[in-house]
Amino acid sequence: MELDDSLAAAVRERRAERELTVRALADRAGVSRAMIAKVEAGEARPTAALLGKLSGALGLSLSELVARAEGGGRVSRRADQPVWTDPTSGYVRRAVSPRPGGDLELVEVTMPPRAEAGFAADAHAFLRHRVWVLEGTLEFVEGATVHRLATGDCLELGPPVDCVYRNPDDEPVRYLVAVTRR
Repeated sequence: MELDDSLAAAVRERRAERELTVRALADRAGVSRAMIAKVEAGEARPTAALLGKLSGALGLSLSELVARAEGGGRVSRRADQPVWTDPTSGYVRRAVSPRPGGDLELVEVTMPPRAEAGFAADAHAFLRHRVWVLEGTLEFVEGATVHRLATGDCLELGPPVDCVYRNPDDEPVRYLVAVTRR
């Protein structure tokens, strides 16, 4: 299932819950008020980087934001798991966890060949991540450090810094991100 329409409502509702104006959310996320308005109206298809900024500014993990768009229960059936495709990189993100926002969130990502997606440190400053490569090769750029991960490798991220997930190969890479709160 695609999330574009329901993401707009989830951002708008969370902003209202936090009693944030469009200007306040724009300032926290480091984006324009016009972009916030377009996202909330469903007129812009947000990129992974933008969703990362918005979720961080709203005090949510990206998984929580996606879950708010689609709901959830104790069992997460594959056919019902929220899927979102980044319009810039083409990576596909599947929220696997039954209850995003809990103690542990699991996210499966499939990144096309030669694609990359970057996230600002603020998007994950309140979270801990572990990345486990299921198939392929992933380069994870953590500040100035580049980690090259092969199938089966697992990386625990360090302190929050700007980061980039990059597929250096001509085949897709599939990896799992396990997220907990700091």
